[in-house]
Amino acid sequence: MWKSIIATTALLVISNVFMTLAWYGHLKLEETGISKNWPLFAVILFSWGIALIEYCFMIPANKMGFVGNGGPFSLFQLKIIQEAITLVVFTIVAMFMFSGEKLHWNHVAAFICLVAAVCFTFLPTKG
Repeated sequence: MWKSIIATTALLVISNVFMTLAWYGHLKLEETGISKNWPLFAVILFSWGIALIEYCFMIPANKMGFVGNGGPFSLFQLKIIQEAITLVVFTIVAMFMFSGEKLHWNHVAAFICLVAAVCFTFLPTKG
């Protein structure tokens, strides 16, 4: 069971790194001048290429982690874990790639609320 939990979580982390780069990496490329003159469709195609790599990790993570396939997580648990990982990965990437972005107290408070959401999803339910 622990092997599946660790593997699912690791795949979710890797997939979220690629998705964060797909969603926001083009902004850094534009900031550095690399893609400044790219038409919007080229930026979209570039991001889709990165997102394809993301899917190569996300789909196996969901397949392996889903209780219906013998994994340890319900569908709701997978989604909430993925969202929490997304914010952690985004925060790290934003702070390293975009030096003007700062983490403020209200961001930390929001993250704490999301961690609480993850905890709530693992509480036992009736029925």
